[in-house]
Amino acid sequence: MTVGQKLHQCLAQLEGAAASLKTFCLDTDDQTAKKMYAQLSDTLQNQVISPLQSRVNYVETQEPQYKVYQQAMKQGEIPQPHQPQQYDDE
Repeated sequence: MTVGQKLHQCLAQLEGAAASLKTFCLDTDDQTAKKMYAQLSDTLQNQVISPLQSRVNYVETQEPQYKVYQQAMKQGEIPQPHQPQQYDDE
């Protein structure tokens, strides 16, 4: 696994954790827990994910071979975005 892949994997896992915390926040009726989950999600986003995303962007500008998403699309590992199929009314 390349450095670029490891960075992207770490970033994706952190984003998943932040999303889970937001889900916990929405799923609970306990106001104390709701506040805690929201604060943890915000802290994770602002103090970990955002700086790491900035670092990933910097690394990709310095070392273009680490542009993992674009490389995966070129290799067919990630499907190309496409328009929804439209059907004719019959």
